[in-house]
Amino acid sequence: MEGKFEKVILFDGICGLCNAWVDFVLRRKRGKIFKFATLQGNFAQSRVPQAVQSLDSVVLISGDRIFYKSSAAIRILCDLGGFWKLSSFFLVIPSFLRDGMYDLVAFNRYRLFGKLESCRVPTVEEKESFLD
Repeated sequence: MEGKFEKVILFDGICGLCNAWVDFVLRRKRGKIFKFATLQGNFAQSRVPQAVQSLDSVVLISGDRIFYKSSAAIRILCDLGGFWKLSSFFLVIPSFLRDGMYDLVAFNRYRLFGKLESCRVPTVEEKESFLD
């Protein structure tokens, strides 16, 4: 991956909860550590085609490693630094338990948080943080 960013967050671009998550990270991110792309976009399709098929997980690409579901969310929080590093505690919980809760929310996310008509269009200020 070229540029100064270190990690890429892939998210469901039409999910209300997923877009709120991106807003949360954008408000708290330090420097240019993250870039963002929707799971519906070309970047995601070329890097993690298996995630694009279901659109049910946030994905974190960190160097040559790819994290899904709760592992991705927890690692993103840890990368925000400060108080958020304490979320690393949740990594001691077995992933099948964490991902079970994650899947429950993911399955109901459109009903609980809404579904957008189209993928997010970044603002002028956000544009440099988005890959496609």
